[in-house]
Amino acid sequence: MKPLVQRREVLQSLVAGLAMAGATDALWAAPVTLPVTDSLPNALANALQVKQPLVVMASLHGCSFCKVVRENYLHPLRDSGLQIVQIDMRDSRSIVDFDRSSSTQDAWIRKYGIKLAPTVLFFGSQGREVAARLKGAYLPDFYGAYLDEQLAIARQAVATNKPNQAGIKLSNPELRRMG
Repeated sequence: MKPLVQRREVLQSLVAGLAMAGATDALWAAPVTLPVTDSLPNALANALQVKQPLVVMASLHGCSFCKVVRENYLHPLRDSGLQIVQIDMRDSRSIVDFDRSSSTQDAWIRKYGIKLAPTVLFFGSQGREVAARLKGAYLPDFYGAYLDEQLAIARQAVATNKPNQAGIKLSNPELRRMG
């Protein structure tokens, strides 16, 4: 009976070791990030060159909702070719705005009246918002649909070169509650 007990202990140790190795890999994996830009006009030009809106995520370091939006929704879109950048609340790095004025990322956040993280904005020609902002992420079951809806509106605005659709009425009552 003793060899069977030893074999079981060895197998349990092996399984535990493999599980720990997997957990360690997950802990050491690089966090998913979005690029940070120092020039919104340049980022917008890159987006418009491929006939796409510029998507800007206003984020806050340590924000768990921001992490969910970044990792599960925006990063996959970026991987598919959409131009997405991140601007951080409380960040002193400099950024050039669409009007070519220079400020810190935090000042840009305040200038645009952003008070909630995450907030996702959609920009078209001349640096104008072309779809409704997505504020917060507390309805994860519907967030993807809200993002897709506003992205479709933004893409349509860019395709038809409409300068501003930010005042559009939202068709989804839950999205209005998010704002």
